[in-house]
Amino acid sequence: MEEKFVYLSQAWRDEGEKRLKESLSPEKMNHATSSMTNLYKNCPDGIDRFLYFRFSNGEIAEMIVGEGEPPTKAEFRITGDYETFARITRGEIGAQKALMTLKLKLRGNMVKALRLASLADRLNKVLSTIPTQY
Repeated sequence: MEEKFVYLSQAWRDEGEKRLKESLSPEKMNHATSSMTNLYKNCPDGIDRFLYFRFSNGEIAEMIVGEGEPPTKAEFRITGDYETFARITRGEIGAQKALMTLKLKLRGNMVKALRLASLADRLNKVLSTIPTQY
């Protein structure tokens, strides 16, 4: 049986970063330079978590998971329910739809966020390939 990574664990993060570096070229990421923090509320264990990404010229520069508040400020701060983020990561709903239907709250430039939403969907498409226990 295939190993399943616990969602938002350090092992899941490591697997995610490896797959993102293998799958997403700077060209596929439109050479974007940006950062975002996803803040997960209502996690199954009652602990709030975060997932931080930073891209530099289309390459993943940093990916951090943790509990509570993230150690780094991001250009975009997205807050939502654990289950909403899990559905996005599994590819069940798109990031843009989740923002537009107010399932996620965004702090940052909405116009730029919507422009970058297709890149977030590419990122989530790769993350959805990780065998994950949610």
